[in-house]
Amino acid sequence: MEKKATSPAPAPKPAAAATKGKGGLNPALVIPLLFAIALCVYIFVLGAPEHFKDGDHAKGPIDGDYYGIVYKGGPIVPILMTCFLIVLTFTIERLITLNKASGSGSIDSFVRKLRSLLDKNQIEEAIKECDKQKGSVGNVVKAGLLKYKQLTTETALDKEQKLAALQKEIEEATTLELPMLQKNLTIIATLAGASTLLALLGTVIGMIKAFAALGTSGSPDSAALATGISEALINTALGIGTSAIATISYAYLNSRVDDLTYSIDEIGMSLQSNFAAHY
Repeated sequence: MEKKATSPAPAPKPAAAATKGKGGLNPALVIPLLFAIALCVYIFVLGAPEHFKDGDHAKGPIDGDYYGIVYKGGPIVPILMTCFLIVLTFTIERLITLNKASGSGSIDSFVRKLRSLLDKNQIEEAIKECDKQKGSVGNVVKAGLLKYKQLTTETALDKEQKLAALQKEIEEATTLELPMLQKNLTIIATLAGASTLLALLGTVIGMIKAFAALGTSGSPDSAALATGISEALINTALGIGTSAIATISYAYLNSRVDDLTYSIDEIGMSLQSNFAAHY
């Protein structure tokens, strides 16, 4: 029995350990696919002949036809459309992932119940609650509880060493969960700024065309001038809209991740305090 106590088996890792790096969409596959979709929409939907006078792009869009108007925004439009689709796709994907990570029921209720069980030193009941929760918080806390249970029979370590081992177990379990929660958030954050810059590029291109029309000899080409200004404004609108959506999306999703991390930290501290009080 003494030999078993001095060489305890490591506590099982949370479920995220088996799926680390495999959760969520792969940007290397998704982004080119979304660009292809945006390009097809730009060419075959926005650029369809029925949106232009006599079916001719050179004659401009039919009055009030927004499909044709957006098409005249130029080559930056499909890139901005791709940015919008990327933000939309990864926002939906992150919402689904974070909802699964939150588990069943209220996180706050779960935290309160776990703290109550820990105050009563009911470790087995707390482990069962983690199994019911089925989320990232439950995974991390379960790993900590299993280590807690193991350390109660450990005789080779003193109290400080046991607390350090328990803290390390919780930190390792949290480290395994966080990449799955934060995956693809960087892409959304990047597009919040990149969309504005791409819009500015489209705006500059449109204004170059507009000023080129003003610089023609004789009377200015009013049609070319209007086309250039229209192109500039279309790109500006698409870029600013995409950037605004990306900024709001990132802020909301990041706050969700922070809430989960805070809940994990809160229970982790309770777990260590409980162990210190009882052992």
